[in-house]
Amino acid sequence: MRKILISLIFLLLVNPVLAQGKLNQEIKPSSALSLKDAVNCALQNNNELKALRNSLSAGQKEIGIAKSNLLPHLKFDELFTSTNNPAVDFALRINQRKFTSGDLDNAPGSFNKPDVINNFLTAITLEQPIYYRKSFIGLDMAKKEYTAQTYDFFRKQEEVAFNVSKTYLSAMTAQEYVNVAHKAINDAKEHLRIAQVRFKTGLGLYSDALRASTAVTEAEQKLVTANKNLNLAKRALGLLLGNQTSVNINSIIPQLSLKNIDYANTAIASRNDIKSMEARVENAKNNVKFAGADYFPTVAGYGSYQLYDHRAPFAAEGHNYIAGANMHWEIFDGLKTKNKKSQAKDKVAEAQEYLEGLKNQISYKIYESAQNVEEAQKNLELANSALKSAEEGNRLVLKRWENSLSPMVDLLDAQVNLDKARADVVKSNNDYKTALLSLSYQSGILFKDLGIN
Repeated sequence: MRKILISLIFLLLVNPVLAQGKLNQEIKPSSALSLKDAVNCALQNNNELKALRNSLSAGQKEIGIAKSNLLPHLKFDELFTSTNNPAVDFALRINQRKFTSGDLDNAPGSFNKPDVINNFLTAITLEQPIYYRKSFIGLDMAKKEYTAQTYDFFRKQEEVAFNVSKTYLSAMTAQEYVNVAHKAINDAKEHLRIAQVRFKTGLGLYSDALRASTAVTEAEQKLVTANKNLNLAKRALGLLLGNQTSVNINSIIPQLSLKNIDYANTAIASRNDIKSMEARVENAKNNVKFAGADYFPTVAGYGSYQLYDHRAPFAAEGHNYIAGANMHWEIFDGLKTKNKKSQAKDKVAEAQEYLEGLKNQISYKIYESAQNVEEAQKNLELANSALKSAEEGNRLVLKRWENSLSPMVDLLDAQVNLDKARADVVKSNNDYKTALLSLSYQSGILFKDLGIN
């Protein structure tokens, strides 16, 4: 039986550890993460969120602390006393049940100049609040504050998800810049090949070959920079996911688009920071009740069982109990409670103004985000149109240059224009997706748009 009990205890202790290890294994970033996988991984492993989980857990303990004021308090005391104080000596002799008629025969001398007496007092005391208005209100305030902290944590989760999404898009954009740099190198090498062939056949100038070679070198330099930016973006994504290594991406993101909804009203109903502020407004109102609780009396019961002995602790030459109840009611406190209640009402008005200010600020942020989406969408359309024009222009100039109708400098300018147009499309596409994410985040529906529960 004893072995079975030990085995059960061992399993209870080890299973949570194994479960945690399994969880960490499940959310460990794979070789290539989608955006949804990256956000889920960050929600589990992000260091700031881990710290806030501990803070939230600590906040929950405040509820238990507040509840303790309503529960009975039981305490044990052991007190040793050695004295020749006449009054104390008289009381201890009675409590030890050592007071005899002989003590009366020797009075009053034995009372005025007693011998030293020792006493061990063992006491168990129970205290039970019966009516303490502040404790009830304080418990409700602790629960409201924990609710507010929970909404703060949820909003922080959304913030981390938003930062992960932006960094993920940055990594995608950096990868696209790498692809653009490779295309520029391929184009430059093709120009160099044609320039060398033209020079060898006597149709072109050696300076054209040199210029084409320089263009290849410049394109390769841009590729170096693009690869560096990609590595930094992957490393930054890993940092948000709670890792010290880079994270690879598979460029899979949910379909993002504008929705036919009232984003402002959606934010009022969905944003967790608004819910947090509303909970704190309610707590400010509770604080008015808390301040006014001093107008009410407090009632408590108590009981104590005591052992007295002059030889050793826990012994009982004498024993007794005390039980009773008390009521405390401060009738007039110099207007202190009145002023505290008035002060609490001012705090309610302050909290309500902060709430209205937050709603106004959110309304502006949503308007700004919507404008950014509209701007980014138009810029993306213009960038794609400019890319088509640049590709066609580059094709025509290349033809003219091959037929000796345009100088090499025109081809290089056309290639620079094409490279810029490609880069602008990449940037505009990133800006548009980021603007959509920002609108979702400001509206409090980011998790819904990302398909995350």
